[in-house]
Amino acid sequence: MIDCIPFVQRRERLMQQLGSGIAVLATAPEQVRNRDSHFPYRFDSHFYYLSGFTEPEAVIVLLAAANKAILFCRDKDMEREIWDGFRYGPTAAAEAFGFDEAYTIAELDERMPKLMANQPALHYAVGADSVWDSRMLGWLNNVREQARSGVAAPAEIRDVRVPVDAMRLIKDDFELDLMRRAAAISCGAHRRAMLATCPGGYEYQVEAEILHEFRRHGAQSPAYTSIVAGGANACVLHYVDNNASLHADDLLLIDAGCELDGYASDITRTFPVNGRFAGAQRDVYELVLAAQLAAIAAVSPQAHWNSAHEAAVRVLVQGMIDFGLCEGSVDGVIESGDYRRFYMHRTGHWLGLDVHDVGDYKQHDEWRSLQPGMVLTVEPGCYIRPADNVPEAYWNIGIRIEDDVLVTASGAEVLTAAAPKTVAEIEVLMQQRQASEWPGAL
Repeated sequence: MIDCIPFVQRRERLMQQLGSGIAVLATAPEQVRNRDSHFPYRFDSHFYYLSGFTEPEAVIVLLAAANKAILFCRDKDMEREIWDGFRYGPTAAAEAFGFDEAYTIAELDERMPKLMANQPALHYAVGADSVWDSRMLGWLNNVREQARSGVAAPAEIRDVRVPVDAMRLIKDDFELDLMRRAAAISCGAHRRAMLATCPGGYEYQVEAEILHEFRRHGAQSPAYTSIVAGGANACVLHYVDNNASLHADDLLLIDAGCELDGYASDITRTFPVNGRFAGAQRDVYELVLAAQLAAIAAVSPQAHWNSAHEAAVRVLVQGMIDFGLCEGSVDGVIESGDYRRFYMHRTGHWLGLDVHDVGDYKQHDEWRSLQPGMVLTVEPGCYIRPADNVPEAYWNIGIRIEDDVLVTASGAEVLTAAAPKTVAEIEVLMQQRQASEWPGAL
């Protein structure tokens, strides 16, 4: 049974914020993969946030002043259900998802001009889709043609994503429960990956273990394409080939998280293929971990968005100076940006229905203050390539450590703490591996 209450409450909150006017939100279209095969369907995040409805070909209409929510969806069609599976149809969907009215999607073009009539403003995702822009203008022009009959068209067009983005940035208890569950599944997948990693195996075999753990615990899909990067591949930030062999002396960087009922998790762990940190790999790993812990400690309602990044950079830069990778003072290296040869990305992003979730990072040109209910990633890294003219001991060391962090009233809660990340935790876990069970490459 679907709990429609959180979605009803969100729609009501949005309509209260809008005050008046009509809001229109469409879900994502189905996408053809090739010929007559489709990609697995994934709904639009804004649409889902306000509806909980996961079928394609659906539109929400909100009449703010009347506090009325209308759903347009596919009609009940028993013949199509034989081929494609269950459909709610308008009547059942309205009841299950708490809508005041529901109609078949085939009626949308006929009903929209009537719903738009005499509304002071139109709220929709302006510019997000040229097809929908054209469709909206068609409905508006239809209403304008009725001016001699005393019918007024909306005088303003506003982007509905602005208020919805602000709502989505602060997670409610329903969302946090899902995100904790997604985090737990992903933590288990990273543990499984560590246990499955052995010299002589392949990156794709480790990826298969991760995907298996996602699905066996009910996650519908990865939240993004998994990165399973051994050795030098870990220095490629968005490496996704996942087809190289694993060597005993290399590190393996895994950036992978599941999506559960629409909500993303996002974890990165880096560990030695042979199960033991040594030499420069251990030194750099401890540095990145110290930077991450400093960044997490900087997350609190008293901080701004960039506090975690600033804390991580200071720790990383001091380490780079100590290792001889950079020269000068900490402040000097930060000011010159020389550290960016080894740390070229930022320390996190918002997390929620999208892995890079909605929400502004600055307000009025100032870094946004953190608030309880926000969820962000904290993911410093260090990537050292031979081309950077560094001592050979540091060549091809790529390390990133990433956790999902909830801002609480008193500080921060690490949702993904169950994924091992200290040197001791990782080495103890990896001692449990059974190398003889590792399947050879096909």
